[in-house]
Parts: sequence; C-alpha cells; structure tokens
Amino acid sequence: MIRSGNPALSKKTFENLIASPSGVMTIDGAVNKTAISMGILLLAAYYTYSNAILDYVIIGFVGGFIVALITIFKKEWSATTVPIYAFLEGLALGGISKIYADAFEPGIVPQAIMLTLGILFALLFAYKTKIIKATENFKLGLFAATAGIGIVYLISFFMSMFGSGGLPVMNPANSSMLSIGFSLFVVVIASLNLVMDFDFIESGAANGAPKYMEWYGAFGLLVTLIWLYLEILRLLAKLSSRR
Repeated sequence: MIRSGNPALSKKTFENLIASPSGVMTIDGAVNKTAISMGILLLAAYYTYSNAILDYVIIGFVGGFIVALITIFKKEWSATTVPIYAFLEGLALGGISKIYADAFEPGIVPQAIMLTLGILFALLFAYKTKIIKATENFKLGLFAATAGIGIVYLISFFMSMFGSGGLPVMNPANSSMLSIGFSLFVVVIASLNLVMDFDFIESGAANGAPKYMEWYGAFGLLVTLIWLYLEILRLLAKLSSRR
C-alpha cells in the first residue's frame, strides 16, 4: 500500500498492469532509465537556458503535463512517453532557470542544480542504509504534508487568476522569514518524497512488475526532482532578495 504525494505513485499503481514480453522490472534497469531521462532533461534545459529561449516555458509545462497524464493512465507506453516528458520539461526548466538567473543572480541556477543532486544522493544513501525507512506512518504523514502544500498551490493559483498575484509566500521576491520558512518546509517535504520514489522502485522490482515499469519508476523520480529543483530555485531567489 503506497501512499505518496507524488501524483505518479499511489496504492493502485501496481494494479491491472499489462504483462511485458521483455521481462520484469529490476532496480538496475530503473536506475539506467532514470539516468537516460535526466540526461534528456538536462540537454533540453541547457539548450533553452544557454540560448535564452523563453517561448518554450509554457509549451514545455503544458505539453509535459499532458504527457504525464498519458503516462499515468497508460503505463505500458512509458518507454515512449517518459523520454518525451523529460524533453518537454527540460525545455520549460531551461527557460524558467534563465528567468530566475536574470531576475536575481546567475549563480542560483548551478546552486539549485547541485543542491537538487546532492539531496538526491544523500537521501538515496539514507534509504539504502535504513537511516530513513518508508514505514506506513512515514508515508501517511508525508502524504498529508504534500497534500497540504498542494492545497496552498491551488489557492495561490486561483488567487493569481483573479489578479491578486497569488499568495505572498509563493512570491520568489518575498524575502520575509515566513516566506523563506514556507519554502524550506516545501523543500524538506519534496526531498522526503524521493524516499517514496526509491521505495516504489524497490517494491516494483521485488514484486516482479513488468519491464516497462522501469521507465515509470524513472518518471516518478523525475516528477519529484523537478518539483524539488523549482522549490530550491524559489528558496534561493528569496534568500538572494535579502542581500
């Protein structure tokens, strides 16, 4: 029973899966697919960032959202949809990163990348050494916290649609302690969601999930890493505004 704030993962993820003639899911296979997906994302992001192409931000996020929905409902297509998702999100993230670099300081982009990767490997180590265990209580608490953050996002989104600019704590230029504290909390929760992704991949391999679920495991990790990177970028922007 998997409880997670990650929309790609739920307790029903392993239900009604179509058997794969290619074999079963393995941890090594999921790691390889994750590396390929991250490589695609980083190359696409570097292209839009280095060429200052901002027109692809909306295209990337909207297209990525559509492809993500297809992936969630058609997991057997993951080998095709996940690389496309990584490419589209990369186009968007490169543009977003350029906007942050120009609005605040260029140094926050490499800092955000290094912090995201550092958190990924640190939590992977903590998970493998059993420092952090994905118990049912851990999953339930993390789900509740992630759902609460999701509600805050929705409130801010609807407020911005009516011209109010959204919640102040969501503004990257808001350097108040409350705003920074909120971003720190979100970064912690996003980071802990990586533990759920690791647990998902391990559970899938242990239960003999179809081979294409390796790509789906990579997809789950990408969703969390993209969220984590964006929140770290927002946090660094707020800290930069205090200088």
